Amino acid sequence: MKPYDHISLLTDYGTADEFVGVMKAVIADLAPHARITDLAHHVPAYDVRAGSLMLARCIQYVPRGIVIGVVDPGVGTQRKAIALEIAGGEGILIGPDNGLLAPAAGMVGGVERAVVLNNVALHLPAPGSTFAGRDIFAPVAAHLCSGVPFDELGDAIDADLLMPGLVTLPQIGDTEIISEVTWVDHFGNCQLNVGLEDVATLLSGGSLLLTIVVDGVARSATIATAFALIPTGGIGLVIDSYGMLAIAKDQDSAARDVGVGVGDQVILRAGEAGQVSTAVHIGKKSASE
Repeated sequence: MKPYDHISLLTDYGTADEFVGVMKAVIADLAPHARITDLAHHVPAYDVRAGSLMLARCIQYVPRGIVIGVVDPGVGTQRKAIALEIAGGEGILIGPDNGLLAPAAGMVGGVERAVVLNNVALHLPAPGSTFAGRDIFAPVAAHLCSGVPFDELGDAIDADLLMPGLVTLPQIGDTEIISEVTWVDHFGNCQLNVGLEDVATLLSGGSLLLTIVVDGVARSATIATAFALIPTGGIGLVIDSYGMLAIAKDQDSAARDVGVGVGDQVILRAGEAGQVSTAVHIGKKSASE
């Protein structure tokens, strides 16, 4: 297999300090041929769950190569630094064993081989133990790009014993679904942990109308394929770019309107008779278009 030549980075380091730049400098020094893509560096500080979901959303779009994920509140403790081989060796995930990498690995078929990064000959000498991104993850990724085999990174470990992801599954019943907001984006759209197929049992007679309940307050929301198809001033459930349902408004923040944030519970029920909605037919334009 040819050496890797691409490294993607996702961290909670932010860009106000030098942390990301130093990681890139280490990679450039050890593997100057490697290309680097910044996936994100403003994962909420210490939020492993948010980082894992972000990485899972990204993983199917990154090029062949290595992904370094660093959201690591346990840095310097007994938590393991690991590398995971995925997708038939087409990808390597590097980061802490704290659940950050598991959802991304699951999105592409699971972990095929796993090692703990204990070959210190591939690390940088470090005056302290609090910057694994610089001292362990970046140099290991660079060495992989320079042809070091995966099994030389450290001792093999059982992938089944790795820390699982922290993604909450919806509770799907016959008459309602208890879902959770997994992500609020820059525009205030609130992604839920349910897709269109999950709500099929709540839809009847071709209707795309649902009722969403937040803190006991029920509101009508029609499933739409685009933000502009949501009635002005109202809320809808958009099928987002990842195939999940997201509470949304047209050119406005649904998070602010509905009063929800990441981790909040949203109950989905069948649309109630008499509620006003605008018909939207998935995959077809309306007669007025």
